[in-house]
Amino acid sequence: MERQRSFGFYARIALISWFSMLGFDLFLHGGLLAGLYAQPHPFLLSPERSFALIPLGYLSFLALTVLLVWLMIRSNVRGWRQGMFFSFRVGMLAWGAFSLGLLSISTVPLSLLLGWFVGQTVELGIAGAVAGIGLNSSKLSRLFFGVLGFVVVMMILTIILQNVGLAPAAVIR
Repeated sequence: MERQRSFGFYARIALISWFSMLGFDLFLHGGLLAGLYAQPHPFLLSPERSFALIPLGYLSFLALTVLLVWLMIRSNVRGWRQGMFFSFRVGMLAWGAFSLGLLSISTVPLSLLLGWFVGQTVELGIAGAVAGIGLNSSKLSRLFFGVLGFVVVMMILTIILQNVGLAPAAVIR
């Protein structure tokens, strides 16, 4: 029988998982999907308004991460592989439902909706892999530094995509 861990330990797992999501999210939206945001569309806010509201989007990811870690604890999901596949399935269901809902009531471009569905599903899978490692560990410092390295790599890749012209950089005035 596994020993009970503290709330603080689980909170740290959630925060580290959330940090991994933020790193991939920067790469997803600032790199891979950036071209889709460069095209004006009535569904999308202005770049200035979107940039100002980024913290709200990140808070939504924190809520998803807390839900994910809670579900993983309750379902006894451990290890990166179990965490990734469990979270990937949760992501497919959550983002699939969200995408279908948006498709039914908005003018969101299908290419952007598909990019969100795939990208956010992968993002939740990454967070689940990180949480799975954390739930299988007794100390989280090595996990934190691994995620920090991942986030730095995601930042570098985003900057490279923007500098070589594969991803337009948003202009905020």
